[in-house]
Amino acid sequence: MGQQDDAESHDAESHDAEKRSSAAINLPKHPPPEEPESRRLRAFVILAFWAVVVFLGIPVWLWTTSIHRARLPLEEMLAWADGKACKPSFPLEIAIEAPHLKEAEAIYLMRLTQHALDDLNEFSAHHLRLQLAESIRPSSLVNASIPIDGREDLAQGIEKRLDRDGHGNALTVSLLLDDNIAFPQAELGKHSTILNIRCPGHQVPSTTSSSSSLSSFIATKLQELYAEEQALIEYILTRGPSPPGQSAHASPATNRELRARHSRSLHPDLVAKLGNRMTRSLKYAPTYHVSISLFTPTSVPSSWDIEAAIAETLTPLLDSLSVISNFTIDTQVQLHATFSPSVQLPEHDTEANVWTLRNEDLSGFINAAEWPLSPSIGAGPTLNFILYVPDQATSPLVVKGSHASSWLIPQWGGVAILNPSETANETVPAKRLSKELIRPALLTFSQQLLYLMGAPQSPPSLPLQLQMLTRVRAAFLLLSASSTMGSLARLTVALPSIAIPETVSAAVDTTLTHLRSTCNALKEGRFPEALDHARVAEAQAEKGFFEKSMVGQVYFPDEHKVAVYLPLLGPIGVPLVISALKEAKRVAAAQRTKRYAS
Repeated sequence: MGQQDDAESHDAESHDAEKRSSAAINLPKHPPPEEPESRRLRAFVILAFWAVVVFLGIPVWLWTTSIHRARLPLEEMLAWADGKACKPSFPLEIAIEAPHLKEAEAIYLMRLTQHALDDLNEFSAHHLRLQLAESIRPSSLVNASIPIDGREDLAQGIEKRLDRDGHGNALTVSLLLDDNIAFPQAELGKHSTILNIRCPGHQVPSTTSSSSSLSSFIATKLQELYAEEQALIEYILTRGPSPPGQSAHASPATNRELRARHSRSLHPDLVAKLGNRMTRSLKYAPTYHVSISLFTPTSVPSSWDIEAAIAETLTPLLDSLSVISNFTIDTQVQLHATFSPSVQLPEHDTEANVWTLRNEDLSGFINAAEWPLSPSIGAGPTLNFILYVPDQATSPLVVKGSHASSWLIPQWGGVAILNPSETANETVPAKRLSKELIRPALLTFSQQLLYLMGAPQSPPSLPLQLQMLTRVRAAFLLLSASSTMGSLARLTVALPSIAIPETVSAAVDTTLTHLRSTCNALKEGRFPEALDHARVAEAQAEKGFFEKSMVGQVYFPDEHKVAVYLPLLGPIGVPLVISALKEAKRVAAAQRTKRYAS
């Protein structure tokens, strides 16, 4: 009995021991208490990492990725773009020579004519100022000419008319008395800057008369001479050129002050005509390349006396245009030049006994795939002028309907057809074209060149057209550079993260300086000087706007930066942030325990 009780008690003790051991196994195991030294070491390690990030990593990152933005005069740039900084005006001085009139009569006639001009003028920015000529100047000083033989340079003739200050009379009105005529007559030569007015002596107003038909006649003629220039300048000032990267119809509300100031509304037909004219002409460039080519579908003519023809006909014109732009010339001859496949072959007109080209085929007449034409590369755009000599079997070749033998290709060049029947008296075509045969085509190319350059078509005087072209180009470049300044200012404000290097700031300062000089020169009538300043302003404005470092950052949005930085900063930043949070939590718990214990 006793042994049985001992066994039971032994089993109970064993069972209790097993329970205690299993309970001990199921209890969670805690790490040994961390020593204070280890906690301080861990805190120092985390703090060291964050110190490197905050005091070294972030400053280095900010320094290496900082964006330098040079200071720009944004308000002044926007003022130029809105037309508030400059009120351009174009005063033209016109001298009146009246050798047969007394001084008092001449002065009174000039005043009456000036009043009549002011009444006719509806565009205040462009006005004519009459003044008496100090003396009757020799014709060589007032008449700039470009003879056909090219012995006198038109540019030199124009320079003779300018005094030391750069001023010069835009036109001279020479009044001559002729009692053999009943009504006043006006005459302006093709190469003259003198408007000859002939009138009977009884039409000269006395100093007591309040009006004069002669003064009205002179004022009307002067207004007609400059009507096209006034319309062109008004069109430029009121509509303005397109900012960089935008079309003419998409330009923002730039030059609002100019539009409001020149409130005279142009006729819609005139606006459409001027818009078409501006579209067809070339954009201004400081240098143009002129390429003159001879193309023929056969083996003749194989040569031409082009150098002598250019020297006599085209070189004087290009020399005179050198005050506006520079020109280079090259020539070439291409034999066996076939039509473009898209052009229908010439049709024979039995009534007129000519071969005709359809008007719709003129735009595709140039076989760009096979004809070696000069592309627009290098310093400036290329103007291509083609002299085409058709085959004897399809000659004479003209344009259907108009029977014209030349046409203009907008912003590209022109084409002139020289039919074999015009090259020789024999039935066999000439193998070499003489300068006499080439001369009519070069004269046509000269007119096409002036049109592509944007010169007004009236008056017929070439020196006056060149003067007008100088003023039109100066106005266009002034507005173009001002518009570019406004676009750059708006771009700077819209993209605060874009870099602005010091070169852009220097270009802007240079542009604004030359814009002010252009405006002052225009107001003082120094138009060649105004064009020089406007050219520099336009070039510097384009240089500043299309800065390479700026253009590259315009197309680099913030989303790209996130895509670059996130894969780099994620693996580093997450452990640092989590460890910092844990350490902060531990320190806060220790502080609470210490507070409760106390």
